Amino acid sequence: MKKPAGAPKQTDVAAPAKAPAKQALPETTEGFPWPSSHEIKKESNPFTDRDWRMLVYAWSGMAVRFAIIFTLGFSVYQFLANQEQKRVEQTMSLVELWETKDYQQAQRALKDRLAALNAKYDNLLSANPSPAEEQIFRQRIGIEAMTAAGGDMPLADFNENFDRIVYFLNRLSFCVDGDLCSRKVTDAYFRDYAVSFWSYFAGYVEKQRKAGSPTFATAIEAYVRSGQPSTEVK
Repeated sequence: MKKPAGAPKQTDVAAPAKAPAKQALPETTEGFPWPSSHEIKKESNPFTDRDWRMLVYAWSGMAVRFAIIFTLGFSVYQFLANQEQKRVEQTMSLVELWETKDYQQAQRALKDRLAALNAKYDNLLSANPSPAEEQIFRQRIGIEAMTAAGGDMPLADFNENFDRIVYFLNRLSFCVDGDLCSRKVTDAYFRDYAVSFWSYFAGYVEKQRKAGSPTFATAIEAYVRSGQPSTEVK
């Protein structure tokens, strides 16, 4: 008979070998990279360099920069001068229009009518009137000038001439306000006339605005007011 097989013999399993402990690195403060063996050179100033070629290069570069700046400045100046020249030309075209037959006739019509009324009511104004008295006197004359009794010329004909003057001064004012005309040239030719016109007809203009034309002659008023000190603007 066979002997029963005994329990299998247990073989001892060898325990894994322990890893050797890591050796601690010594503390050190040398964490920066090693300095380069090449010596760092300071940038040289080309304007003080002894090499004449570097000097030529430096000063030629500076000259080019100045030339570019000068060219840009001159271009801006030339552009502004051309713009002003265009404004002067536009103003002179209005001067030529003002001297045409129709506008000369309109100017004479207003001048004659106002001169006759000034002579008619001359005794109502003192020898040395105050600015306020003179303003009231002129506005009353302007209001009467716009009536049938204001002069020898029929009112319809006078109104036509008056409207022509208003149209021209409005156009002139819009041109200056829009920077399309030269203010300096415009003032030299037209400012005195515009101020005188407004001194006579400001009262009539106010009546027209209250009657339903709120923007009547607003451009003329703006032009006249723009040249007055702030204390005179009312």
